[in-house]
Amino acid sequence: MKIALVGYGKMGHMIEKCALSLGHEICATVDVLSPDASVKIPAGDYQAVARAVKESGADGVIEFSHPASVMGNIKALLPLGLPLVVGTTGWNDKHEEVAKLAQECGGVIMTSSNFSIGVNMLYKIVREAVKILDEYPEYDIATWEAHHNQKADSPSGTAITLANVILENTKKKNSIVTDAFHEKPLPGQLHVSSTRCGSIPGTHTVFFDSPADTIEITHRARSREGFAVGSVHALERLVEAINNGRLKKGALYGMEDLF
Repeated sequence: MKIALVGYGKMGHMIEKCALSLGHEICATVDVLSPDASVKIPAGDYQAVARAVKESGADGVIEFSHPASVMGNIKALLPLGLPLVVGTTGWNDKHEEVAKLAQECGGVIMTSSNFSIGVNMLYKIVREAVKILDEYPEYDIATWEAHHNQKADSPSGTAITLANVILENTKKKNSIVTDAFHEKPLPGQLHVSSTRCGSIPGTHTVFFDSPADTIEITHRARSREGFAVGSVHALERLVEAINNGRLKKGALYGMEDLF
């Protein structure tokens, strides 16, 4: 498959390495700042992004840019009709808008807060744990995540996804709090706390705490490679699902639709 990469920072370079190792071709690397990108574009010129991808002859696109750029890239790339995998986080509140745009233009997009196979297993494990422990009122729940000090958003998209998994499967919590508490939390508040430090690739922990014990479920990434290879596999599966008719164009999909 010929893949265009939009965003050619650390993640973009790692995705390129993983894609090549899986037998794919990188036909374009598009970026604003990266000196070794095959196409450098002015900041905010999203139509230039679309032109570069279209002219590259790509079969699919992987977007890993920046929260400030992601919506502009999506709006420019979706009308091309190419399978689009978006790994940039920080646009959860725009999913409905993007799904509507995909429907209108016939584009197909797949996104996830985290493409790691291990993290998606974590979501399933936490879902089942919440269902079991929801029957026991003595257990409280909270989450914590840590990432490197260059990450642009907080909390992470993965942490928000975990929080939503918890809310969907418990009667104990009904709202998410991402700020520090300056007073005693209300019983229905789920605390999602964050740390930014050094070069941490990503750690996510869900705590179930009672007077008698604490249960911790943790995923700890060793590097960004899991995210990179997962995004390539996601594009492979998205293209396959569109080609065999399991999924249709004109929609926004998530990892749960592919794995």
